[in-house]
Amino acid sequence: MKNLNLKMLAAALPLAALVLAGCGTPTKYYWGNYEELVYANYAKPGAVALDKQIQILQGDAQKAQKEGRPLPPGFHAQLGYLYAQQGSADQAKVQFETEKQLFPESTVLMDRLIANMARK
Repeated sequence: MKNLNLKMLAAALPLAALVLAGCGTPTKYYWGNYEELVYANYAKPGAVALDKQIQILQGDAQKAQKEGRPLPPGFHAQLGYLYAQQGSADQAKVQFETEKQLFPESTVLMDRLIANMARK
């Protein structure tokens, strides 16, 4: 009887490990392509066109909204930065204001970026 229990346990352990591996905790935020684009933007500037980066991040924002998940800290700041580089100051300001609203700890930086845009 003891050997049977050990055999059942030995057979059940891999199955339990497989089931538990599939039960990973999903992240709170919808990251989409955000991290990869930020990396590409700094590691290989110009490798991905501004228009393409903006399009990808806008798509990610739509997907996050459909899933009902928030975007990560910095997402709106990055999108605002891309708009600013493109010369779309109004859209950049909207994104910087959104970042401030969602993540108040970013207020000082976002205010400086907005002020710098106003001077140009």
